[in-house]
Amino acid sequence: MKQILNRRMALVAALSVCLTVLLTSCIFYGKYQAQIHDDLKMNACILLATQEFLSCVEQKYDPGIDNLRITVIAVDGGVEYDSNADIGHMDNHGDRPEIRQAFVKGEGYEVRRSGTLDKNTYYYARRLDDGRVLRIAREAGSLWSFLKTVFPVLILLLLAMAAFGVVLARFLARQMIRPVEQLAVNLDKEDEQIQTYEELQPFMDKIHRQHRELKQSARLRQEFTANVSHELKTPLASISGYAELMETGIAGAEDVTHFAGEIHKCAGRLLSLINDILHLSRMDAMEALPDVEPVDIGALAADCVEMLQMQAKKHGVCLEFACRDAVCLVKGERGMLEELLYNLCDNAIRYNRPGGYVWVSVEEKAEGVWLAVKDNGIGILPEDQERIFERFYRVDKGRSRETGGTGLGLAIVKHIVEQHHARLALSSTPGEGTCVEIEFRHEIR
Repeated sequence: MKQILNRRMALVAALSVCLTVLLTSCIFYGKYQAQIHDDLKMNACILLATQEFLSCVEQKYDPGIDNLRITVIAVDGGVEYDSNADIGHMDNHGDRPEIRQAFVKGEGYEVRRSGTLDKNTYYYARRLDDGRVLRIAREAGSLWSFLKTVFPVLILLLLAMAAFGVVLARFLARQMIRPVEQLAVNLDKEDEQIQTYEELQPFMDKIHRQHRELKQSARLRQEFTANVSHELKTPLASISGYAELMETGIAGAEDVTHFAGEIHKCAGRLLSLINDILHLSRMDAMEALPDVEPVDIGALAADCVEMLQMQAKKHGVCLEFACRDAVCLVKGERGMLEELLYNLCDNAIRYNRPGGYVWVSVEEKAEGVWLAVKDNGIGILPEDQERIFERFYRVDKGRSRETGGTGLGLAIVKHIVEQHHARLALSSTPGEGTCVEIEFRHEIR
């Protein structure tokens, strides 16, 4: 980056010097031409007012004025007098632009360039009272000859500006890169305040934010890997232990049936765990919802409650459903919404107590459709409520394994809610119960 800045600053300096010299030369050369025109005009006035000049014209000799060529042209265009040439060998000047202008307008001006001499000749002609024309000429250098005179100065300026540009570029590069270098050194220090430019602050904040997100993501992946390993290890160890007892013949005939049942239970738990992990992975890779359509969330909730009635009775829990509106439509993916309802109701049943209640309600409100799953079960401690939707997080690990939970149900619920751009709220009191509310807002339907 520093080398790029150095090269670009040197290039900018060189271009700036060249353009400045060129534009300045053009401006001054234009002023120079205007000044020559004014000088020739003034010289003509002075000559006409001088009796000595009139005598020179009448007697055909050079008045001796340096750098000026004086010519007198008759009415028919013939040359009557020229201070620098023999008029006998001169052709008719009536077709010269400055002479024609003088005959018509009273005065004329023309610049003609000599390619061989690389000079310009400036002509000023003025019509006299008797009809003749007085022309005064002067030679001067062209623009390119003028630039040649300043070329050494231009080279010096280029070298000086290039050197200055390199020094300035290095200084600016150090100043610009210093905050980035400090950020790289102190990236893991969250409280480190780095002095930077106002324009660079959003970039620095974004780098900090992305670094925090990467650390959080790495931490979650590490925890996820550890949790998956632990969750898989437990049932596999049980299966291996029961199989070993059966293989060695230590288990009696009456125990084989029991061990086979335990192996079947652990295998089912492994299958459920793998299915949930694969399902979460698919949702993580999903960029948009597939098959989005208007779905009657009330009808889905009623079907889910009816399907889980047998499980609720098995746990001694009363499962009820209420919906005030005939139809409560939300825009979403039907399969994911069914899974969301199942996981919420299943959790409310599992983490309840005999004789407990689970209420499922759907209601259409002004701001959106509200889904609520409420129970009067064991509740959740305040310190656990913030992490309850994390993957594999369990409030009561022993109870979770007894009830057959994988620890991924609420993580899947949270993911589905985020995919549908809904809002999730949890309120719980230990010993009194838990309420999970989901708002599907109208503006995203």
